[in-house]
Amino acid sequence: MDELAGEAIRVLRTNDRGTWTRPSPRLYPHQWSWDAAFVAIGWAHLAPDRALTELRSLFRGQWASGMVPQIVFDRSVALGAYEPRHRTWATAGLCPPEVATSGICQPPVHAIALARIRSVAEGRDDGTVTTVEPAIVDLYPRLAAWHRWLHTARDPDGTGLVTVFHPWESGLDNSPRWDTALAAVAPDEAAAGDRPDLDHVADAAERPTDDDYRRYNTLVRALVDIGYDPARAHISHPFRMADVLFTAVLAAADDALADLAVRAGHPEAADRHRADAELSRRGLDACWDPARCACLDRDLVADRCVSADTIAGFAPLVAGCDTDRALALADRLAGPSYAGASRLRWPVPPTTAVDDPAFDPRSYWRGPTWPVITWLLWWALDRDGHRRHADALRSAAIGQLRATGCSEYAQPLSGEALGSTAQSWTAAVALDWLAHDTADAAGVAR
Repeated sequence: MDELAGEAIRVLRTNDRGTWTRPSPRLYPHQWSWDAAFVAIGWAHLAPDRALTELRSLFRGQWASGMVPQIVFDRSVALGAYEPRHRTWATAGLCPPEVATSGICQPPVHAIALARIRSVAEGRDDGTVTTVEPAIVDLYPRLAAWHRWLHTARDPDGTGLVTVFHPWESGLDNSPRWDTALAAVAPDEAAAGDRPDLDHVADAAERPTDDDYRRYNTLVRALVDIGYDPARAHISHPFRMADVLFTAVLAAADDALADLAVRAGHPEAADRHRADAELSRRGLDACWDPARCACLDRDLVADRCVSADTIAGFAPLVAGCDTDRALALADRLAGPSYAGASRLRWPVPPTTAVDDPAFDPRSYWRGPTWPVITWLLWWALDRDGHRRHADALRSAAIGQLRATGCSEYAQPLSGEALGSTAQSWTAAVALDWLAHDTADAAGVAR
């Protein structure tokens, strides 16, 4: 067996909790929303049934409003092993009674994952695709409700852009994208909280600062105080950002959901999902800066664009855009600010441009390379037929993983593995990339 594939399989099986998968053994002991979607893609290559169980387990925590929460908590985990713990979120009465969840969300990769699971199952010769079709019928209404909630509760004015109320919702927690807006949040000193995350990394510099966490926890308290009412949050919450990368994921997921709607027996809904995707793409068009060849987030509190040069600027690639813009972005992604930077250990894009003043090669989302983000960009390039760019990115990413293993992220200059050393979603994308390598070697059409 390929050594990287063997390690990836061991990571998934070690972190497997039966019906769901821990993102890592100790640092992230609960089920995270977008982690679960990526993890399901990895499981699809081992056992499509198990991949479907991953998604079903996550959707146990879906709220009646349609929101899929960022975390579904494992109540067997010792209190204090992860903060903020489930009681801090005060979501009882909002989440289903049999589970405990956080009160915020994450990017909606789930429809993309379900479509990917079906594609993988379809390529097998053991008939497992027949088990995926009933799951699509079962999961489609939940996915449709989730997307509808995002298009309404998080975009009440129909701009096409999703508003996030916390950096954790973006998935890119301490990205320079949020620095100015987060600095404007007056921290509640009582909200400092414990930092068990620091017990599970080699160097505290890899993680967000205590000051960041004071503001993160302040924002959680502010949402608790308004009962997570999105209408009130759009008016008064101190952190409101039109998030272009989140919006791009939603656009791509809406396209996937349109195809799933047909397979689920709801062809009449497909056009609506495609229209939703087009609305999101128009929203991204309004955020396009041609001089920078980047899509820019917008701080809705300060009413200004975010200037930080981060991986989020490539949002139109993920959403799907016209060929000229896609090729310009692909060239920039491979250029000297990102994957083509001369000092990089591998030609894999860092999460912040190497020439941005905020670039920090060791600090979480401020510069390290994250395999899942590389996968998302590769998937988009491959989806839209930009094979030269896609293949180069996949080849570099696999080369990196063969050296760093299934680590959470990596220092882009030295190549040092950072964060958790056994990250489930890294294992998942490794398996997906390796499966494509196998398909290419065999000359299988994709």
